[in-house]
Amino acid sequence: MKKINLACIIEDDPTHVYITKRFLNLSGLVESVLICSNGKDAFDKLKSIIANGEKLPELILLDLNMPIWDGWQFLDAFKTIPVEQKLEIFIVTSSDSEADKRRAEEYNINSNYIVKPITLEKLKETVFEA
Repeated sequence: MKKINLACIIEDDPTHVYITKRFLNLSGLVESVLICSNGKDAFDKLKSIIANGEKLPELILLDLNMPIWDGWQFLDAFKTIPVEQKLEIFIVTSSDSEADKRRAEEYNINSNYIVKPITLEKLKETVFEA
């Protein structure tokens, strides 16, 4: 299993943030976690990290349905930034819609699609053993 220095959770629901962060910590494979409450917040923070020459998160867990900017808006904006560092984005959403899964294919992350509720086992299987 791979060790991750920084993971980013982009999620507006405090309960899901708490659970996901707890599972990341329990995995013992994540050093620290950055929390963003919506896509715009995440985009601004990640853009600032890049501008300051710091390392981006190696893992992003992205909800789709959020206020201000949803997950799709975040993805559209984030892909315009040149990023040299390898990072993995996983969609973690309550949507099991086939349309959303097909749309994820457009971003080449359809295999990184996790339907809530997230569990420690599901996280380990999909994220850390991918």
